[in-house]
Amino acid sequence: MRDERPTLLMPDSADLPCLFEVSRLLVRHASLEEAMGPLLSLLADRAGLSGGMAALALSEDGEVRVTAVADPADSPMVSRRVDIGSGLLGRALSSVAPVEGPEGLAVPILLGGAAVGALSFSSSQASRERTLSMAEAVASLVAEAHGLRRRLARAAALGSEAEGAFSGGSHVVAASTEVFCADEGWAPAAIVGRSAPMRELFSLIDRVAGTETTVLVMGESGTGKELVARALHERSGRAKGAFVAVNCAALPESVIESELFGHEKGAFTGAQDQRRGRFELADGGTLFLDEIGELSLAVQAKLLRVLQEGEFQRVGGSSTIKTDARVVVATNRDLDKEVAEGRFRADLFWRLNVFPLRVPPLRERRSDIVLLADHFAEKHGRRSGKPILRISSPAIDLLVTYHWPGNVRELENCIERAVILSTDSVIHAYHLPPSLQSADSTGTGPGSTLDASLARLERELLVEALKICRGNAAAAARRLGVTERRMGLALHRYGIDWRRFRTTM
Repeated sequence: MRDERPTLLMPDSADLPCLFEVSRLLVRHASLEEAMGPLLSLLADRAGLSGGMAALALSEDGEVRVTAVADPADSPMVSRRVDIGSGLLGRALSSVAPVEGPEGLAVPILLGGAAVGALSFSSSQASRERTLSMAEAVASLVAEAHGLRRRLARAAALGSEAEGAFSGGSHVVAASTEVFCADEGWAPAAIVGRSAPMRELFSLIDRVAGTETTVLVMGESGTGKELVARALHERSGRAKGAFVAVNCAALPESVIESELFGHEKGAFTGAQDQRRGRFELADGGTLFLDEIGELSLAVQAKLLRVLQEGEFQRVGGSSTIKTDARVVVATNRDLDKEVAEGRFRADLFWRLNVFPLRVPPLRERRSDIVLLADHFAEKHGRRSGKPILRISSPAIDLLVTYHWPGNVRELENCIERAVILSTDSVIHAYHLPPSLQSADSTGTGPGSTLDASLARLERELLVEALKICRGNAAAAARRLGVTERRMGLALHRYGIDWRRFRTTM
C-alpha cells in the first residue's frame, strides 16, 4: 500500500504561530473544500500571502479544480478545472515541485509523492524566499489534512460494508459514538482529549465497559464524570438499553428512596398512583448515580442490598422486584475519609470500589485546553449564530496558564461568555473573565520594586505600633517582636519622631 503521509517540513520559528492557526482551522472544518476560503484569508492577514488560490483533486478521477480564491475579482475561477502544465497551478501539479513566475509562485500539495492539489500566491521578488518557505509549510499541513480525510472515508466505507453484511444488507446510518486511532487506541467521540492522562482513562473505560462490574467514577466537580458514565454505557453490550442518570445531591432525602425504588399507591401522603423507580426504568441498561456521597446512611443500606442481591421493594410495597440494571456511581468526595468519619458505609464503599476510575482535573491535562476551547467555541458559535474563526494567541496564553478550579465546566462557561462578547469572529484575551486576566494583559503589574514595597510596609507597621502604644517606643518594639535597638535604628532610618505619637490618658 502506498504511503499517503505527507512530507513534513521544518518551518521558520517566526511562522509557527500562523501555522498553528492554519492547523486548527483545517481541523475545525469537516470538508477540506470549505476550509480553503478561510485558509487563504488567514494567510493574507497573518502571513502577507496575498492573491491566494487553492486547487484540490476532490473527485475519484483525480481531476483538479480551483476550490477557493482570495481575490473576489478571481471568483469566476472557482470550480474551474486546472489544466496540467498550464499556469502557475498547472505547472506546480505537473512538475510536482514549487514553480515561480512573474505573477507569483505556486507549490504542490503532495500526498504519497503525488500532487493532489496546489496553492499559488502573488509575491514580490524581495519577499519570495520567505513566501515560498511559508507556502510549502502550509501545503504540507493541507496534505496531512487531505490524507487524514481519505483514511477516515475508507474506514467509514469499510465499517458500512461490515454493518451491511451483519444486518443482512440493510443499511442504517447512525451517529458515531466512538473514534479509533491506530496510534492512540479507542476514544469516545463525546469526550474531547488526547493527553496522556485521558488516553489512559479511555483505555480503562474500554477494558471495563464490556463487563458487568460496578464502576466508581471519581473526580472533581466539572471534570465530566457523567460523560465517562455515558461512554461506559455506549461502549458496553447495554448500549441499546436505557441510560438513566440520577443526581443524588439534587433530590431531598424524603424523596430519594421513592425516586430510586418507586412507590405503591397510597404509600405516603401524595402517592396517588403507583410509580416505577429509576432501577426499574434502567432495567437492561445503565443506572448512573451521581454524587453518591450525598445519600443518607438509611438509603445507603438499601442500595447495598440492591447491588448484592439484584432485587428491591417499592416504597410501601411487599413484592420483590428483580433488576438487571448496571450501576455506575460518581462522587467528588474522598469516600475513604467519609468512611473513616462515619458518613458513608464501609461495606457499601467496598462494594462500589470494585473498579475505580479517576477523571483527571483540567490542570493535569493542559495539552487538552486548546482542543476543548476550540470545541466549545465552535459549539457555542454555532448555537448563537456567530461562527468563531480563531482564538487569539494572547487568549490562548491566558487559557493555558490559568489553574481552572472549576475544570472543564468553568472553561466552557468562559468560552461561551467570550463568544457572546466577540464582534469579529475572534476570541480575544479581553473577552475572557477578569479571573483569567494576568498583570501583563491588564497592565496592572507592580508599580515599584520589592525593596521599595517592603520599606513602605515596614514604615506603616512602625507608625501603627507607635499609635497603639501612644508613642512608647519600647512597648511598640515588644509588640512588633523586635529589640529596642532595632526599633530605634528603624525609626531613625525612616525619620519617624516617636514623640509625635505621645498622648495623655
